[in-house]
Amino acid sequence: MAVDSDRILIPQLARVYLAPVGTTAPAGAEDTLAAAWREVGYFTPDSLKFNTDPSFEEVKSHQSSKATRRWQTEDSATIQVDLQEWSGDNFKAIFGGGTVSEIAAVVGPPAVPKHYKYSPPAVGGRTQIAAIVEVHDEAKVYRLIVPKAEQSEGAEISLDKTKESTLPLRLAVLGNDIGDDWYIRTNDDSFAPIP
Repeated sequence: MAVDSDRILIPQLARVYLAPVGTTAPAGAEDTLAAAWREVGYFTPDSLKFNTDPSFEEVKSHQSSKATRRWQTEDSATIQVDLQEWSGDNFKAIFGGGTVSEIAAVVGPPAVPKHYKYSPPAVGGRTQIAAIVEVHDEAKVYRLIVPKAEQSEGAEISLDKTKESTLPLRLAVLGNDIGDDWYIRTNDDSFAPIP
């Protein structure tokens, strides 16, 4: 394969979308998303990451200083991003579910503004979600699509007065019966199969 600088990815723009499990994923990299997909909004420029972490077992043999047999036993993948926008939907995403309710306003003048309550999910009550990570590099678009994921860690929210407070979204990719556990759709011609 010849060298080609057009194959270097510079993620000039990225977006993250979440939706209920089972929401139809876009067929193409540039197709309009179904209404159920919700963009999480702004996030820090250096926090978006996708990691895979397969696990292996090995057979050691006396006749070799290296493993003589190796096989994969597990596979895992995660998405992580630090959200800058505080909203009820983003709180539900980083805590794995829960509810947002409106608190009844006090009657009488002066008018009392609306107030809201967020309640995290009970143990065993976490909600699974679908996710899309979308990356643009000039005309090239890549969509990492995860049909089923779940918030995989506790949330540590820093309340430092010298910078914005972010919401740590850490999604573990889950196995599913929908199809691939994760996959990429792109309009990048360098992905075309070699004849």
